[in-house]
Amino acid sequence: MSRTRSITATALWRSLWLAAVLLAAPAMAAAQTTPASASSAATMDMGSMMPGMDMGQASGMSMPAASASAPVPATAAKARKRHQKPSAKPVHRMPATSHGATAPMDTMPGMGHDAVPESPPVRPAATANMEGMTQHAMPGMRPDAVQDMDHAAMPAARHASHGQGAMAGMPMGPMQGGSAPPGARSPDYSDGIGYGAMPGMEMRDAAPLGMLRFDQLEAFHGKDGNGQAWEVQGWYGNDSDKLWVRSEGERGRGRIEDGDAEVLWSHAVASFWNTQLGVRQDVGEGPARHWAAFGIEGLAPNWFGLEATAYLGPSGRTAARLRAEYELLFTQRLILQPEFELNAYGRSDPARRLGSGVSDARFGLRLRYEVRRQFAPYLGVAWIRRFGGTADVARGDRQPIFDRQWVAGIRIWF
Repeated sequence: MSRTRSITATALWRSLWLAAVLLAAPAMAAAQTTPASASSAATMDMGSMMPGMDMGQASGMSMPAASASAPVPATAAKARKRHQKPSAKPVHRMPATSHGATAPMDTMPGMGHDAVPESPPVRPAATANMEGMTQHAMPGMRPDAVQDMDHAAMPAARHASHGQGAMAGMPMGPMQGGSAPPGARSPDYSDGIGYGAMPGMEMRDAAPLGMLRFDQLEAFHGKDGNGQAWEVQGWYGNDSDKLWVRSEGERGRGRIEDGDAEVLWSHAVASFWNTQLGVRQDVGEGPARHWAAFGIEGLAPNWFGLEATAYLGPSGRTAARLRAEYELLFTQRLILQPEFELNAYGRSDPARRLGSGVSDARFGLRLRYEVRRQFAPYLGVAWIRRFGGTADVARGDRQPIFDRQWVAGIRIWF
């Protein structure tokens, strides 16, 4: 009886042990195969490491077998053999690695014979230094096995390695510098054409130039009578120094009633400003007077033309003149020119019918139309006001103290 119980217990324990072994066998097989696949997935995912790379289109790319240092477990090998279907196609093996191991291509999904077209081999130096393709990134694949990989067929890998530096040994075309192409222009864009002299276009500060301009050449009509008037100036020289000549006056009753002429040496002291030094001579009724003249002329801000001149004469005579003018453009041809002039004397000169102090002030408006820049007829009006002793002399001669004149004339320059 006891022997029967012992046999029954032994059979029961054997059945339980056999069931445990059968249940544990799949788990053990999975545990043996999982580390390798997990390691491969963790270290490199070909689809993620090389975006845009179709493994079926990688021309000339062959994957070496696992290294001899990482053998495939026997259980996993047997499982693959059971699920492997026989194929009539020839098995293409990968090129030998440094350990001499090879692997069939049909064992790699997507890497069949039909999916890998042949391509010409590339230079080993162009692919051996592919950055990012390390042994850690591709388990079982050594760097020297990349020699048969066609780098031109891997645009994603090429763009990824572009930011990490140039590939050693890869031929690079000329990008910057080097020799210019045969049809390139000359460095100064002259194309061999010399710069000839162009009359009137020399950009030289020392080039002497000259001009003669009649600002006013007009006839006037007022309460005091009719007559003619002029205002002219001319100069010759360069931008720094000029010989300046100017004159103004009136003619009435068949003779010159009042006028003067000046010869000055003009020197530039600042942008748009010149100092002037010279002589002045008065003409007209009464004795001629001679003066030493010095002053300044130029363009004030907003393009106001200014002239301020002081005069010294014999016997302690002094005089001063201030002039200002402006040009207001309605169009490029129609221009309104306001003008103001003030004269003063240090002492009276009865022979020339002048009193001391401010003698007279003139203000005029002239509207001209420039038929050409050098020729412009105009119409206008001028107001004349006499002051102090000069006004007293005018009253004695029964002449108006305040006079308004209508003017018409031309403005020309050469």
